[in-house]
Amino acid sequence: MSHINLIPGEQGIRLSTLSPKYLHTNSTSHTWPFSAIAELIDNAYDPDVDASQLWIDIKRYGTRSDHCLTFTDNGEGMDSLKLHKMLSFGFCEKVAKNDHLPVGHYGNGFKSGSMRLGKDAIVFTKQQDSRSVGLLSQTYLEEIKAQTILVPIVSWDSNGDMVERADGDKALRDILKYSLFKTEAELQEQFNNIPSESGTRIVISGMRKTQDGNPEFDFRSDIHDIRIPDDVESESNKYRRQERQNHIPESDYSLRAYCSILYLRPRMQIILRGKKVRTTVIAKSLSKTEVDTYKPQGTSKPIKVTFGFSQNKNHYGIMMYHRNRLIKPYVRVGYQLRANDFGVGVIGVIQCDYLKPTHNKQDFDYTKAYRSSMSALGSKLNDYWNEKKGKAQTNSNALIPEPKEVESVPDQLWVQCDNPECLKWRKLPASVKSEDLPEKWYCYDHPEKQWRSCDVPEELEEEKEEAVQPYVKKQKKRLEKELEEKKRREKVNRSL
Repeated sequence: MSHINLIPGEQGIRLSTLSPKYLHTNSTSHTWPFSAIAELIDNAYDPDVDASQLWIDIKRYGTRSDHCLTFTDNGEGMDSLKLHKMLSFGFCEKVAKNDHLPVGHYGNGFKSGSMRLGKDAIVFTKQQDSRSVGLLSQTYLEEIKAQTILVPIVSWDSNGDMVERADGDKALRDILKYSLFKTEAELQEQFNNIPSESGTRIVISGMRKTQDGNPEFDFRSDIHDIRIPDDVESESNKYRRQERQNHIPESDYSLRAYCSILYLRPRMQIILRGKKVRTTVIAKSLSKTEVDTYKPQGTSKPIKVTFGFSQNKNHYGIMMYHRNRLIKPYVRVGYQLRANDFGVGVIGVIQCDYLKPTHNKQDFDYTKAYRSSMSALGSKLNDYWNEKKGKAQTNSNALIPEPKEVESVPDQLWVQCDNPECLKWRKLPASVKSEDLPEKWYCYDHPEKQWRSCDVPEELEEEKEEAVQPYVKKQKKRLEKELEEKKRREKVNRSL
C-alpha cells in the first residue's frame, strides 16, 4: 500500500485517527443527492485533472442485482501517491491553470460525495507508466472491524508488475475479497474501460436507499437520465423548495438538467448514460439582456451581473456561481419575493468569487458580505424589471408592451464544438435557430467562414470585466427626477 510521508510527532505524542463511522458522518452534509454527484464531476473538471470528457453511467457487476454508479474521465490520471491523498482527508493541492480556477478547496469532496451516494467506492486510475486501484469502503471497514480508516491500494508499473509488493499483496487480497471485483483480471478490465491513455474510473456500489427501502434514484423513467423520484424529492429537497414553492425547476430532480447549468462557462463534455448533456451558457441564453455591475466592499473592481428574461418564465431568480461552478440556483430577490407577478421570468447571473461557499457547495456562508449582496441584487433586479416592464411614461398606468415572441428567443445563440480536443463556444448569426442545430455540432459547421476551424480562438467577450459599464436605467432616472421635483415643490410650498 502506498503511504503519504507524514512528519512523525515527538515521542509520546499520539497521532489523531479517524473512526470509520466518520465516512458516513462526513457525507451527511449532502442533504440533496445531486450535490454529492457534483463533487465527483468537479474532481474531473478541476485543472489538476482537466478532463475534456466525463462519462456517468449505471452498471451491474457479477451476480449482484443492485445498480452501481460509474464516473469515468479522460483526464490526467493519478499515481499511487496522489490516489492515496485523494482517499485521505484534507489534502488539496489544486492550483489554477491559466484562467481555469479549481472548484475543490478542502480536500474532502470525493469522500463526502462518494460516501453519500453509496457505502463503497473503488477507484481505478492510470497514467502512461502506471495503473493503480484503491478502495474506500464502509463495508470493508465494518467487516474487518477496523478502528481507523484503512484504504487498500495496489499499483502496477507499465510492464504489469506490482509495485511495492510487500504491501500490495495484502491490499490486493482485501480488494478482491471485499469489492465487486473478485479476480485481478476483473480489476484490469476496468482500466480498459478508461478510453484514453490516462484517466480515472470510479465505481460506487451499495447505493443508498430511502427509509422504505426503495432506490434513492429513478433509473427507469428516462434511459438517458438519473432522476430523483417524487417521494425522495419531497423529503430531501425541502430546503430547496422554500424559495420557490409553486414551480420546481427540472434541475432539482433531473441530473441531465442540473449538469446543463452546473458551470457558468462549460469546459467539459458530460455524457450521461450514453447521451451528451447539452450544456447552456445561461448568461447568453436570455432575452432582453442587460449588464449591470456590483462592487462588493473590499474588492478592487466591480462584478458583472447579467439580467434577462428566461425562456421558461416559471424558472427565475439569481443564478449564483463561484469559480465557474453553480452554488445557488434560482434565488428569488427583490420583487420576486412578493406575492404578485413582479419579477417573474427574470434571471440574474453573477459569479461571486468574493463569497465563501459552504462545504457542500450548495450555499454560501451567511456573512455580512452575503447579506449585502442579496440586498444589492434585489435592488438591481427591481431596476431591471422597472426598465423592461415599468410604466411607459410618467403619470401613465400603461405598462411597456412585451412581445410574446421576444420572451422565448434569446438575444444570442451560442453552441459548443463537439470535438473533445476543441470544446470552444461559438456565437451563431441571428438567422440560425436552436431547433435547427444537429445533435453534434463542430466548428466546421459554422455558417461564417472565419469560425470554421477548431484552431480559431474563441470569440472574445464584448468587454473585459473591469471595463464593463452598467446599462443606462432610464426609468430609474425618471423616477429620481420626479422625486427631486416633488421634494422641490414641497419645499416651495412650505416657504409660502
